Amino acid sequence: MTHDNAVHIDVDLPPAEAMALAQFMKRVTWTEMRACAADEAECYEIRAAIDKVQRALANADYAPR
Repeated sequence: MTHDNAVHIDVDLPPAEAMALAQFMKRVTWTEMRACAADEAECYEIRAAIDKVQRALANADYAPR
């Protein structure tokens, strides 16, 4: 999904960091995200952002099972 005011980021990661990030995003729980969020709405935004980064990592062949 693209938004008119979407922020585009590019990042270069060594393979070990890419896999570690992919693993982290797979393992982080709603409870952990909620503890870091200001409210439930922000938690949903965090989850949505994580989903997008996970898809980008998967497209780069970093999708842990």
